[in-house]
Amino acid sequence: MTVAAGQKIMDLTVVVLTYNEEPNISRSLNSVKWAERIIVIDSGSSDRTVAIANSFPNATVVSRAFTTHAEQWNFGLEQVKTPWTLTMDADYVFPETAPAAIRSAMLKDKAGFSAAFHYLVYGRRVKGSVLPPRTILFRTGQGRYWQDGHTQQLQLQGSLGLLPFHVSHDDRKTVSRWLQSQISYARQEAEKITSRPGTGLGRNDRIRTAIVLAPPLIFLLVYVLRGGFLSGWRGLIYALQRLVAELLLSLFLIDMKLQSLVQKSDSQGSE
Repeated sequence: MTVAAGQKIMDLTVVVLTYNEEPNISRSLNSVKWAERIIVIDSGSSDRTVAIANSFPNATVVSRAFTTHAEQWNFGLEQVKTPWTLTMDADYVFPETAPAAIRSAMLKDKAGFSAAFHYLVYGRRVKGSVLPPRTILFRTGQGRYWQDGHTQQLQLQGSLGLLPFHVSHDDRKTVSRWLQSQISYARQEAEKITSRPGTGLGRNDRIRTAIVLAPPLIFLLVYVLRGGFLSGWRGLIYALQRLVAELLLSLFLIDMKLQSLVQKSDSQGSE
């Protein structure tokens, strides 16, 4: 099944979350210009994000003060009136094959569909990505998000299929902005890990509780075992990003453990 040039996919609404995504939003929305409607949930951007989004005739911007990612997504889902919903981050780029594949998927007896990802650094794909598949297309009303550390998970009612294409994760924001985000993410992940018993953690989070293991292991996995070194300096940048993210998480885990010990010692000393 093909989609003619300029033909919109009816019965589908795209939901996008934004906050100061000027470096990404135009490229992202242009890759889904075939959608009948796009709803942009903006968290108070101070750059040109809203102006750029409003320049797309199929896009509607709705402002909502940020609380959690899950609550932002669920608010966005409440704005959807079509039978199908497609969710995407503001740094996602869909390939040219996406509209035909999505049109075909919508005809199948599935509650939703996930997609695999390519990770791009400065516009070029790198090897070694650890981005997991994500459910992005689903029947409206059958999915709801819940917060899981710094990210969000979709709870979907019904069976799941896999879309036959990769979405590109192509974030062009500055390194300083990336670091600010990673600090916030690491804090939230550390809070999640420390608030759950060991049996309630997944394999990766159990490794992180050892603190010293995760940073070198992730660098080895991304750069060596998965071939990141084959992508040149872009592959090294990606491996270093993963290393820094895990180091930040380790620092927060150490800080929380020490803070707890100090508070316990102070409490015992005051008795």
